[in-house]
Amino acid sequence: MPTTHPHAALAQADPPSKLHSLCPATGELVWEGERDSPRAVAVRVAAAREAFADWGRTPLSDRLAVVRAYGALLADRAAALARTIARETGKPLWEARQEVQSMTGKVELAIRAQAERAGVRDEATGFGHARLRHRPHGVMAVLGPYNFPGHVSNGHILPALLAGNAVVFKPSEETPATGALMAELWYEAGLPRDVLAVVQGGRDTGMALVDADIDGLLFTGSPSTGRALQRALVDRPHVILALELGGNNPLIAWDGDAAAAASIVVRSAFATTGQRCSCARRLIVPEGRFGDQLIDAVRVLAGRLRIGQWDEEPEPAMGPLISAAAARAAHHAVDLLQAAGARAIAPMAPVAGRADAFVTPGLYEVTGCMVSDQEIFAPVLQVTRVADFDAAIQAANATAFGLAAGLVSADAALWDRFLSRSRAGVVNWNRPTTGASGAMPFGGLGLSGNHRPSGYYAADYCAFPVASFEESVPIDQSSEIRGLAPLRD
Repeated sequence: MPTTHPHAALAQADPPSKLHSLCPATGELVWEGERDSPRAVAVRVAAAREAFADWGRTPLSDRLAVVRAYGALLADRAAALARTIARETGKPLWEARQEVQSMTGKVELAIRAQAERAGVRDEATGFGHARLRHRPHGVMAVLGPYNFPGHVSNGHILPALLAGNAVVFKPSEETPATGALMAELWYEAGLPRDVLAVVQGGRDTGMALVDADIDGLLFTGSPSTGRALQRALVDRPHVILALELGGNNPLIAWDGDAAAAASIVVRSAFATTGQRCSCARRLIVPEGRFGDQLIDAVRVLAGRLRIGQWDEEPEPAMGPLISAAAARAAHHAVDLLQAAGARAIAPMAPVAGRADAFVTPGLYEVTGCMVSDQEIFAPVLQVTRVADFDAAIQAANATAFGLAAGLVSADAALWDRFLSRSRAGVVNWNRPTTGASGAMPFGGLGLSGNHRPSGYYAADYCAFPVASFEESVPIDQSSEIRGLAPLRD
């Protein structure tokens, strides 16, 4: 399991009554508010249930108007939202701006996905016509992560509301300000407040929401919490559950220009300070000259990554981890790696003169070591050397996870072999493992999820299909009844 994860809040101890959000780079207060009690959560869910009755019957054209108004506000308030995300997560401002752009772009993608995957379809039949419709589930609970507090949560909330559901949204307790600001934009766009309710807090609040009268639970976070949610819902099969649970993602770098390959590796491993579910965690290279050259090129390029506060100039490549606690957990995970025999090529270390949440990118040789199959949610990359390409594929698949995987090679035949044998939901060729698109599904196998991918396919779990066979007037069916005795005089 990961050392810390976007929804570690569900596994933490009972909290105090006040919730505070602090910038991990500076320690300054970003947001303060009350934590919602289990009773308050139940009240919000009940109100959402009442609001669903009207929202679910609202014409799609009216829902589309609200969704598009929200998209326009996202574009208009992009600077303020990006600044809030950057301060609260510590990610560089340029990256927070990219996150808001993804949120804005998601609006039309969600509309397109709803029409394509959850719309209406008619087919003429001999008796009339068959019609496929989709209906909303009811009240959907969304548990948001901290690494992309806007984009990932937005990817659940948008299709859920578009389908006609009401939503109760609990942001990560690390990023409550972003969640609160998103909700205010929805209200300004014309969405009734009880159709999207926000509850703030940590474990108690999250579990109260899971235990409430909900019809769906959409979660991004750790495998351990995902399993706990499955157990909590084992006797409630009517509650749809969509899980995205991270990955111990492999990247095979096999041939080509070492500098070009290294750039793909660095982008894969150290984007968002290693706090992406799709980051490469394991680098697999061939024994010999190319492997040596590539590892050295990765070490040099990673060493050039500027590390700094979200608003510094020149702009940093990496910010801090989400908190000092996350950094301590990452250091502990590295200690366990080294205890298992890992050798530091470039050690992950604190950054002199910076807050405790800052760390440098780490590169570790683990060839021949018995390291555990865990996701270290930090800028830590483990290197394994193998003798041939079959061994590379075997090493890539030697994980219980299955979210992302990648191959760096100019050989199309190797790509075909890798693609056909890879066990992952996102498999990239000569592109970073972090490369994804809102126009494509996003999800994985094994410990990475429960076969309900998000992204473009989020429309699938936000509505259920209804098949109807229809004729405009009743028609005598007697001739179709087999074995019918004739009328007697």
